[in-house]
Amino acid sequence: MLSINNLDYFIGDRALFNNASLHIKPKDKIGLIGLNGQGKSTLLKIINGDITPDKGEVQMSKDCTIGFLNQDLLSFQSDESILHVAMQAFKEALKLQDKIDGILKKMEEDYSDDLVDKLTKAQEQFEMMEGYSLQAKAEEILEGIGFKTEDLSRPLKTFSGGWRMRVMLAKLLLEKPSLLMLDEPTNHLDLPSIQWIENYLKSYEGAYIIVSHDREFLNRTIDITVEVDQQQLNLYSGNYSFYQEEKALRAELQQNAYENQQQKIKQTEQFISRFRSKATKAKQVQSRVKALDRMDKVEAVVDNNATINFSFKINNKSGRHIVRLQDISKSYGDIKILEHADAHIERGDKIALIGANGKGKSTLLRIIAGEEKIEGKREEGYNVEFGFFAQHQLESLNIQNEILDELKQAGSDRTEMELRNLLGCFLFRDEEVFKKIKVLSGGEKSRVALSKTMISDANFLLLDEPTNHLDMQSENILIQALQQYEGSFITVSHNRYFVSNVANKIWWIEDYQIKEYPGTYEEFQDWFAKREAAKAEEKAFEQELKKEEKKQKQSKPRHNPEDAEYKAKQKELGKIENQIEKLEVKKSNLEEELAKPSVYGNPDKLFEVNQNFDKVSKELEELTNQWEALAMEIE
Repeated sequence: MLSINNLDYFIGDRALFNNASLHIKPKDKIGLIGLNGQGKSTLLKIINGDITPDKGEVQMSKDCTIGFLNQDLLSFQSDESILHVAMQAFKEALKLQDKIDGILKKMEEDYSDDLVDKLTKAQEQFEMMEGYSLQAKAEEILEGIGFKTEDLSRPLKTFSGGWRMRVMLAKLLLEKPSLLMLDEPTNHLDLPSIQWIENYLKSYEGAYIIVSHDREFLNRTIDITVEVDQQQLNLYSGNYSFYQEEKALRAELQQNAYENQQQKIKQTEQFISRFRSKATKAKQVQSRVKALDRMDKVEAVVDNNATINFSFKINNKSGRHIVRLQDISKSYGDIKILEHADAHIERGDKIALIGANGKGKSTLLRIIAGEEKIEGKREEGYNVEFGFFAQHQLESLNIQNEILDELKQAGSDRTEMELRNLLGCFLFRDEEVFKKIKVLSGGEKSRVALSKTMISDANFLLLDEPTNHLDMQSENILIQALQQYEGSFITVSHNRYFVSNVANKIWWIEDYQIKEYPGTYEEFQDWFAKREAAKAEEKAFEQELKKEEKKQKQSKPRHNPEDAEYKAKQKELGKIENQIEKLEVKKSNLEEELAKPSVYGNPDKLFEVNQNFDKVSKELEELTNQWEALAMEIE
């Protein structure tokens, strides 16, 4: 379908690609990965025809169509509604709709056979293009990626850049090009929208290339990984996890080959040096010199998986209680965020606050930090020192400072070497540390603000989407740092890999309350799936009960008091059964908690979990007795 052959591309005298090639077949699901600055976005622009390569060519079949989602679309604006903008994907169908409307208007005055014939043909063609269902498809995709029904009629220009990017993504998905290219599509999506896109792409009929630093997203959407590394496009026939394993194996083989070749070169050079001056060995010496010249050199393995060379410093240890929220309510006009909510953060908590956008996650972080007016009580613990990273912290950067000076003035006693090492972890290397803040992009400023947070010596961190604008290597550095961090933190993130590796508690906002799951993200996912399944089962049972009641009412027009009492008891029995099922799940989860070393090794935590276990066991026993008694009555 599309071939990239012998591609060269230079920025100044630096080669991004050198004789690189790649062949894309129909239905290929490709993840394009590599460090920032290696040329991933540049490659997509070359394929799209926006950039001309210095050498080589891109060949594609005549029927190949390309759809390209890139960060430049953030600035696109329109007075049209987002539904209208998304439906521009159906240009031909919309033209035909205008033609049909024009014919119908003419027929108000001229109902000729010719017009009727034209209308019939146009309507048949419109139906073949599925024209009557196009608006429903557009609405489904827009709502799938996070828009509310009432948003669809709002003008595009009234939305922020991230939401406008979602509209352009919806338009591309509706166009269904034979090659879809998505440059960081998850950057502006919350977790429910990311999961919706994952499911959509599973059934996408064409090929696609995704540039992303979200490894969980890649694992769920691709079956081919292409790594941009050392000016080449290296192909791996599997998802991101397969790539990691296969690359490690290839690196081991390459390193062995390199070491063997170096040993052979060394022996050959020693032979040449030893016998160069001996006439009897001249022919052999010359032969080995030529062999060295002809030898295809094996390159040493370059390790891009840097480990952290940085550690947090905490000047003062906090008390046991970090922040306690009691009876908290927060609204913005008619928009309710929290209502009589409670929450408690203790020393050692590493909390991930997850959920859909618009639920109030960032607002809750500001409440915890004491930056929001609230109804209720916020109580700060003893000796708590805050470090806060969020997008609004970018405004506090001194735009006249160089990056390195900005960190030096942050009040830390770090050496310049420590600061440069940290900045290197976040993609500011060599002379880049002397760039002025005022010339940095939004993403670069975000990385500077994150670096400042990490040297703040705080014992409690609040991190709002800290992995945005980080490549996988920098994300790993942040994960390692937080795993070693001896303080407490709460982070808002939609990055599942990041959350899985740093959090020991999960928070989310539901029914205007702050909910907590005391465990890892994987444990939370299992528990949440069981909870949703139980809810669905209960809903299905209630619907079935209503159908049965309706059916019985229709078959027995006259009211029978005994029938009504029987149905009421049946309904009550069903409710008790559902309550028993939920308590059994809860009891099982508590039994798992009691088996964890982190629980039975902590007297306070063990006492708390034991209390909950005894309470649930007692409730379960009482409900079981009620069920047995009611079942006897019904019989």
